[in-house]
Amino acid sequence: MNRENLVTTENLTKNYQQGDIVVHALDNVTLNIASGEFTTIVGPSGSGKTTLLNMIGGLDNPSSGNVSLANIPISTMAGKQLADFRRDHIGFVFQSYNLIPVLTAKENIEYVMILQGVSSEERHERVEAILNDVGLKGLGQRFPHQLSGGQQQRVAIARAMVAHPKLILADEPTANVDSHTAEDLLNIMHKLNINQGMTFLFSTHDPLVMHLARRVIHLKDGRIDVDNHYEEV
Repeated sequence: MNRENLVTTENLTKNYQQGDIVVHALDNVTLNIASGEFTTIVGPSGSGKTTLLNMIGGLDNPSSGNVSLANIPISTMAGKQLADFRRDHIGFVFQSYNLIPVLTAKENIEYVMILQGVSSEERHERVEAILNDVGLKGLGQRFPHQLSGGQQQRVAIARAMVAHPKLILADEPTANVDSHTAEDLLNIMHKLNINQGMTFLFSTHDPLVMHLARRVIHLKDGRIDVDNHYEEV
């Protein structure tokens, strides 16, 4: 099936200065991610996986090159314009969860929707539905410290998805959970990808993620080394 490109990078380059040495974290990466893909970026530590996700998510600026999401250039955005664009179009799942400790699970999940101006009634409906989808029904009033690591990551996944972003970026989302929990979390994300057409882009070392992915992009020394497409699992 042909899908429209959602993410486009053109000659994306990121350099870091370490003393007299220039480190090429990304080196002229040109890439298209289609809407509805379930794709993972793999490679050894230092290959540029997280840097590429950060560039695509607007969390860091490229040294040169461009990033576009839905044909909108984001690599030239800054300040409130960039923050608002990320809020409305990109969901993030981090390995460290990044939940707000003084907010309940429900409040963490609905936070972005409050910033978007979504009504209280709609927020409630969406939060209850997504809590059910990620297996946390009835746990919305618990604070992060009252949840296990796997449950906290489920909250983080719910928070990333509930605002209906165009793209979900997941940086090593299974790194801090056991293998059984990791499999459950991946199945949740895979199901949402299949049923709702959400677009996922992972960086990972986890073979479970690679197994479910329909596209695996191998980075080496900041460049795309291999780009494999697979049939749907």
